[in-house]
Amino acid sequence: MTLPLSDLEILWGVKIPMRDGVKLQATVYRPKGPAPTPLIVAVTPYIADSIHERGRYFSRHGYAFAAVDCRGRGNSGGTFIGHEQDAEEGVDTVSWLATQPWCDGRVAMWGGSYVGQNQWATIKDRPDALKTIVPAAAAHPGIDVPFAGQTALADEIRWSILVNSRTANRFLYDDEELWRERCYELYSHHLPFSTLDTLAGIPSQMIQEDIRHPPHDPYWKEQGLSPEQYRAIDIPILTITGHYDDDQAGALHYYRQHMRHGSPEAIARHFLVIGPWDHPGTRTPEREFGGLSFGEASLVDLNDLHRRWYDWVLTEGSRPEFLKDRVMYYVPGEERWRHAPSLEAMSDEIRTLFLRPNGGGAGDVFQAGGLSAEEPEESTPDSFIYNPLDLRPGELERGADPVSFTDQRWAMAIDGDALVYRSEAVAEEFVIAGFVKLVLFMSLDVPDTDFRVSLSEITADGGQILLGESFLRARYRNSRWRPEPAPEGEICRYVFEDFPFFARRVARGSRLRLVVRCVNSILYEKNYNTGGVIGEERVEDARVAHVTLYHDADHASRIELPLAADPLLQGE
Repeated sequence: MTLPLSDLEILWGVKIPMRDGVKLQATVYRPKGPAPTPLIVAVTPYIADSIHERGRYFSRHGYAFAAVDCRGRGNSGGTFIGHEQDAEEGVDTVSWLATQPWCDGRVAMWGGSYVGQNQWATIKDRPDALKTIVPAAAAHPGIDVPFAGQTALADEIRWSILVNSRTANRFLYDDEELWRERCYELYSHHLPFSTLDTLAGIPSQMIQEDIRHPPHDPYWKEQGLSPEQYRAIDIPILTITGHYDDDQAGALHYYRQHMRHGSPEAIARHFLVIGPWDHPGTRTPEREFGGLSFGEASLVDLNDLHRRWYDWVLTEGSRPEFLKDRVMYYVPGEERWRHAPSLEAMSDEIRTLFLRPNGGGAGDVFQAGGLSAEEPEESTPDSFIYNPLDLRPGELERGADPVSFTDQRWAMAIDGDALVYRSEAVAEEFVIAGFVKLVLFMSLDVPDTDFRVSLSEITADGGQILLGESFLRARYRNSRWRPEPAPEGEICRYVFEDFPFFARRVARGSRLRLVVRCVNSILYEKNYNTGGVIGEERVEDARVAHVTLYHDADHASRIELPLAADPLLQGE
């Protein structure tokens, strides 16, 4: 039953004391009346007012809802520094709110992105009152922020626009044209990546602290949960992410670590939903974005799913009907939901396609090499050049749609600076579901560079649908924790294992296209190929990388595609 607005009460300016004396401010929505109810908490750096609609929704369905400003944001005291304060403040917030007369002592959490990350931080030292978390698109420091693979993201600095003061700065953040112009200025003048925050007019101590810690630094490990903390989890969890969610890697890292370290009882109560959504869509799905479109079934009412989940956990309701198994995932092309007991159970076959020459090189989309099930024999390797002083890719990117997954301008502009491989037209449709793995054998004449590989479906009418990308810094090819310079001229094995999860029915007549290139973008830190500290590399030290890719019998470069077990579908 949905309560009328006249039965909604709002408590303004609720002050929540932290252990160090700082007070956070919350807006509390609750059903009118003396009876206490379970409470849903969201701790956000994006200003409590931004989630007004969620507070209104849940309070009209029988729950109290507290929208809490993070430290240093909105009307809360203190200074926001990101990541480091979240665990203690989550515990203090949940514990204090649970004792208020309008709360019956049972607390759940809600929220996505940083607000999802806050839920995982709070569970590190779980307060007794916390009965469930529902993290959507949860970022994980050191996994998906501030890096893509091992390459720093410019968007992390843009994010600081939202959180660098007490106000929201939403219009400034949303000015895509202005932001890209600042990124292009840094890129075209070959300025150090660490100066982008100052160049953008938002010098940030928090960003500078992040930049000081390279990928896989122990600093980032401390931001996550330890194996012991995962083992101690004893409450139900619902994880939500999307095929095109910018924080999918973070959300699934939490999930997989819990699957690895959690108790059997806790694992059995951790459910996962992966929809055909981008980052905002993990809270409010849309059928169309980035040039893509999906079926009506993709529009899951996530407010309703949350509510039914809270009813199940907090008020002895039944499990949400939508959760037919522990993993729910949507298959574009079929436009239906499938389900499985685990991520691993989604696929029952690995289809391997080997990279093959075409006799004329693989230097553009029209003279592409092949992707074939036929095992390789002797062949002449392919090669491309990455010159970090080449500004053409950035000039193209400067005016491109920032969220398009169908734009082929980059592929069409390849001119000796990437390699392209494509399959034959698909004769029988098949469903890919899971995590693609790419193994490449390559040699370099520089000690380091950053690779970026992308996999797309090219439809029968020539359109592109980006399926996923993976990044790898050459010095981390053997270990995520121990960098090793690439031995110049030696053939090394590079394994790309951080493709995002995706599912898709590949249509008859479509082809798969693989593009291998180096990162040369206004939106990522630029590697000048010297093998030194990238943030300190000088433009005059820049080295041109000559990359050779091998695909012979002794160096079987290949892509491994997980094919969905069939049938797993148990209804729409």
